[in-house]
Amino acid sequence: MNGGVSVSVSVSVSMVVMILMVVRLSEPVVGTEEVHASLNNRLGSGRNMKVHCQSKDNDLGEQVVADGGEFGWDFSVNAWGTTLFYCDTEWEQVQNYHFDAYSFERDFVRCQSQCSWLISQEGIYALNNVTGFWEFFYTWSESD
Repeated sequence: MNGGVSVSVSVSVSMVVMILMVVRLSEPVVGTEEVHASLNNRLGSGRNMKVHCQSKDNDLGEQVVADGGEFGWDFSVNAWGTTLFYCDTEWEQVQNYHFDAYSFERDFVRCQSQCSWLISQEGIYALNNVTGFWEFFYTWSESD
């Protein structure tokens, strides 16, 4: 009867170890470093823009960004790699334009710790931190 108890304890310990290994291996490899996202108003001619950015958990409120100004925020990427911040922007020629300002799937490598957007009359440019170049991302005629 003594042998049955040790087998039971051994199986229980093995199960706990196996569960811990599965939990540890299922966690995505995501850095704990914060990301800084920013929207830069480069509309020119003194044009202000309104932006309202949010995620599922954080509403950053409506902001008015003066020509040449910037609106930015810091956040941490969640452990599942599903972080998403989206913004609605408008200015005198564009109303309620919706775009993703940070999508982990798209931006984890491209942005790393800095995700910069330039809002211009032509559309929206994104800085690619890997190449160092501004890339044309969104045109005003299409919404994400």
